[in-house]
Amino acid sequence: MHTSIPRLGLVSGLLLSSLGAYAQTSTFPRNGVYDQRPGLYAFTHATIFTDYKTKLTDATLLIRDGKVEAVGTNVKIPAGAVVQDLKGKYIYPGFVDLASGYGLPEVKPAERTGRRPPPQFESKKGGAYDWNQAVHPETDAASDFRINEEQADAYRKLGFGAVLTQQPDGIARGTAALVTLATTGRRENEVILTDRAAAGFSFNKGTSTQNYPGSLMGSIALLRQTYLDAEWNQRNPTKEQNLSLRAFQEQRRLPQLFEVSDKLNALRADKLGDEFRTQFIIKGRGDEYQRIADIKATGAPFILNLNFPDAYNVDDVYDASRIPLEDLKHWEMAPANAALLAKAGVPFTLSATDLKDKKKFLPNLRKAIQYGLSEEQALRALTATPAELIKAQDKVGSLKPGLTANFLVCSNRLFAEDNVLLDNWVQGERYQLSNLPADYRGVYTLQVGNRPAVQMRVAGKPEAPELKIAMAPKDTVRGAISVQGELATIVYNPTPKDKAASVRLSGYFTPETRQFQGDGQLPDATLVKWSAKRQEVASQAAKRDSAKAPEPIQLGSMLYPFAAYGRAAMPQQETVLIKNATVWTSEAAGKLEGTDVLLVGGKISKVGKNLSAKDARLIDGTGKHLTPGIIDEHSHIAVIGGVNEGTQAVTSEVRIGDVLDPEDIDLYRDLAGGVTAAQLLHGSANPIGGQSQLIKIRWGGTPEDLKVAGADGFIKFALGENVKQSNAGEANVLRFPQSRMGVEQVFVDAFTRAKEYEKEWAAYNKLSKGKQKKAEAPRRDLELDALVEILNNKRFITCHSYVQSEINMLINVADRLGFKVNTFTHILEGYKVADKMKAHGAAASTFADWWGYKNEVRDAIPYNAAIMHDAGLTVAINSDDAEMSRRLNQEAAKTMKYGGLSEEEAMKLVTINPAKMLHVDNKMGSIKEGKDADVVLWSAHPLSIYAHAERTFVDGRQLFDIESDKVMRQEMEKERLRIVQKMLAAKKGGAPTQTPVTKATGHFHCDSVGEEKELDK
Repeated sequence: MHTSIPRLGLVSGLLLSSLGAYAQTSTFPRNGVYDQRPGLYAFTHATIFTDYKTKLTDATLLIRDGKVEAVGTNVKIPAGAVVQDLKGKYIYPGFVDLASGYGLPEVKPAERTGRRPPPQFESKKGGAYDWNQAVHPETDAASDFRINEEQADAYRKLGFGAVLTQQPDGIARGTAALVTLATTGRRENEVILTDRAAAGFSFNKGTSTQNYPGSLMGSIALLRQTYLDAEWNQRNPTKEQNLSLRAFQEQRRLPQLFEVSDKLNALRADKLGDEFRTQFIIKGRGDEYQRIADIKATGAPFILNLNFPDAYNVDDVYDASRIPLEDLKHWEMAPANAALLAKAGVPFTLSATDLKDKKKFLPNLRKAIQYGLSEEQALRALTATPAELIKAQDKVGSLKPGLTANFLVCSNRLFAEDNVLLDNWVQGERYQLSNLPADYRGVYTLQVGNRPAVQMRVAGKPEAPELKIAMAPKDTVRGAISVQGELATIVYNPTPKDKAASVRLSGYFTPETRQFQGDGQLPDATLVKWSAKRQEVASQAAKRDSAKAPEPIQLGSMLYPFAAYGRAAMPQQETVLIKNATVWTSEAAGKLEGTDVLLVGGKISKVGKNLSAKDARLIDGTGKHLTPGIIDEHSHIAVIGGVNEGTQAVTSEVRIGDVLDPEDIDLYRDLAGGVTAAQLLHGSANPIGGQSQLIKIRWGGTPEDLKVAGADGFIKFALGENVKQSNAGEANVLRFPQSRMGVEQVFVDAFTRAKEYEKEWAAYNKLSKGKQKKAEAPRRDLELDALVEILNNKRFITCHSYVQSEINMLINVADRLGFKVNTFTHILEGYKVADKMKAHGAAASTFADWWGYKNEVRDAIPYNAAIMHDAGLTVAINSDDAEMSRRLNQEAAKTMKYGGLSEEEAMKLVTINPAKMLHVDNKMGSIKEGKDADVVLWSAHPLSIYAHAERTFVDGRQLFDIESDKVMRQEMEKERLRIVQKMLAAKKGGAPTQTPVTKATGHFHCDSVGEEKELDK
């Protein structure tokens, strides 16, 4: 015997809800009479999507005890089942969100006393846990989870039935739990489907009050070391009982989720995962489309948000001019992110978590569909894909026998504009979302009393209808219509000029005939009868018109990088013949007048007179000068997330190469100044800083594209005021060292430890090669690895230096402990110790005429570079400054005035000499056959203040030229104006707007601490 119930309505809602509310948890006693009902329901005559691609018509879904028992077109309904006839309705699997914090305590920043609290070097978390507070993999979401009705209701209204919940705090965040959104009469142990479903990570240390890490590169280094320590701890369980490392290693078998702040950090996370044989599921920020080929190459699945930016309020011309081009373009293109990733074959899920207003989720999802995402792709991203990624496809994500009964009942196709989510069933429990409004849209003949009949049109959505009444062929007025159940109310003003002349109509709507009728009152208080009869032919025509495909959405072009002066693609290597130029070789050949240079395959092929080459692009160099590309030996451009990890005295484990920013506009500006390569250095906040990165200025490439392959590794050391924190304030008097004597001791201690570490590994390697029982490998320490590389001449020191006494000190320490200082940079008192530097074998990279900016540069003189050059040192002029970097030709020219260097010697200060310091003079730094085709064509003498770089080639690619720059400026202005007009139209159409805010664009220098660009959120 079956029990039939009404299709919809209050009575059925109470009945269905009550039947599922008494499911008995076997391990919990009950105070009262047990009421164990089977929760047996049959939903018949529905269109059912059992998964994202399988559609059944006139089908039946049978659920029992919160599980799917059967689904199909020939399902036998067992006795006792509660039957719901869903003819004309749709059933879909419930959605799954992988990025929720549902039911967990709110993450609150730790309370810190004082305006500038003292540094915290150690974790404040007691117990046998990790040394760093931001690494807490032992955190267990299932233990902290509590059912939250308000949060669950917000998610259920969007169509979600299950979420992966995790505390979004820290670098190693611990485990996440898969839970359903059932709440009524439920306990936590009933709704947890998988207690440890995934492990979470980020680059953001979150609420940790510990100083380290203080930069993005520090976060990456910390994670890298944690992976190594966890593996070591697993091999050596008796040496250290570390519950964090044990949990970290155990969780590696789980799906790994990594939350990032942008597309470039997604690439960084994936690269880190590759080091440790881990494929992360990456939760992005919606800008993945901007590097789609690189995103696809990661092989990572993504969790995408639908948090599209509002249009900017661009009414004010000055406000509009402050908005970066990339922000304008992102507003236009962000809704296409999911569609573009789907087209590229990148797997992804969709999340509502980042939306401040969760009600925007479904409208934004429909917007993503308008921008090219198919309905099947959208449904897959909300059901099957998230379930598969966390290995829960046997629990959620589809409607198959044995799975959790999470499903939606809809009035129409799920993503149709007029669809209404009626019910969200979670674990076999009904949560009624809305009653189905009667669909009374259409065209009617409205008869009000004895007045002439007029045409009435109802359009829009049933829950938000639009009413228009044609009083005459060219006279249409708007009105308001409301239908609640069967009761209808219409108000309109037939004479808009008279605002008090409203017609008010009340009555009822008959769904079977879809007709209105009732009583009304005219503006003069006359009572009348009224009716509105549906015009079927006109209604169907109106429906077809409204269903016509909207105009295709037009998007601007993609840029690489996605910023001002970006291009559709990086220029290709060319065969180029530069004719009749004055060629500055920076070689023994010197300066060659009227000479040709041939570039082929990214190399300098020939240098000579009267050269010719088939299919070469000819460039007339008459009256112009061709030089090697300028090399900046000391730069901090194109670094993101902080240039200093100054939280400890020794941070040789951090790497500038981890945090390259290929979208920094300073790269393009450097090209415009003739710079083709630069060494990007860690700052000078600590005695032993991080590892450097030599880059080519390959504007438009990825972070990895910037790196010079095969180049020797370098590292930043520092002396003086910065490292002993002379100017860091009273709060920073705890970190060792605090004196110049302490700086020396840091070096001695660090290299003593490195020597002992090297011996330990040598002993292990010797035992491992012998016939003895295989020894256990020592713990790998990335900090000491880098120092051992220095001892073995595999990594080279660039040392920030000013004062003669400290320069002598480091030379003495290096000689005593057996390492070399490759380059003293800044070296403003180098003229005092040039002989000792030469004896040690050090080079000098200095400023032309910087002085007076702090106490330890009071003895600086502009003759410094020339004196060191005359003493036989290899000398370079560097920038340490993004602005100066693009004028290094002029900085080099100053040595002709201050010291009398020849023009060719001056040019070498920014070409072949820095190449020698960086050990790449076999590849770059001069114009010589076989070297990299990094050359600059100048409009005039390159050491003149009137000269400008007309063309800059890197690897034979013309990455800057003045004419293209002019064209790009015009195109950028057109693109800005196009999008501004689009934003104005959006505002006029009622779209929300945001106020433009000027973004800080600070530059890093050696001592930039606390001025970092925003880290990963």
